[in-house]
Amino acid sequence: MANRNTAGFGLQSVMRVGNTPAIQGQSAYEIDAAESAAIYNGEPVKIDISASTGGYIVTAAAGTACVGVLNGVFYNAATTLKPTWANYYVGAITPANSEDITAFVNDDPLQEFMIGTDATLGATLALRKSKIGLTYATTASAGSTSNGKSSITLGISTAATTAKQLRMVRVADDPENKTQTAAYCSVIVKVNLHQYLVGSLATGI
Repeated sequence: MANRNTAGFGLQSVMRVGNTPAIQGQSAYEIDAAESAAIYNGEPVKIDISASTGGYIVTAAAGTACVGVLNGVFYNAATTLKPTWANYYVGAITPANSEDITAFVNDDPLQEFMIGTDATLGATLALRKSKIGLTYATTASAGSTSNGKSSITLGISTAATTAKQLRMVRVADDPENKTQTAAYCSVIVKVNLHQYLVGSLATGI
């Protein structure tokens, strides 16, 4: 049976490690004014550590260290000078007075997230169970320009015992999207390469 979802929905925060209630705290970071790349809601982001452009939030490439997940932005519009909130960064925005854009990021290292898979977990029970506990990269950055939601999924073919961006914890309790023998099965993951725990190194926890 197919899952109800037919596309990815990015990373959605759920509980924390240990099945404790999620804090849902969001820290304020900055996106450089006029940053050309769109950053979608529910997309992994990182603090750029480049010597020349560092300190700003950018998309965390699939499989690399990240600081958390984008949940919205704020800036003063250049034309109206009015405070403007959006659930994603559309790209190439230069706010009033060339200010930077405030980015709200769920950066709790113990936060768990729900994400859809891009493929089946396996044809047999043994193959499906073996996917739990491994680390994964996401599919490439993508999202909707109408609602700003990310459409990334968990790249099942990237499963590895070496350190990648996300670690699969379990299959989500999502009745309409828990068929493990079909794509877009909802699973629970946590950030494995979190910048506050491992920096930018390709090692995990």
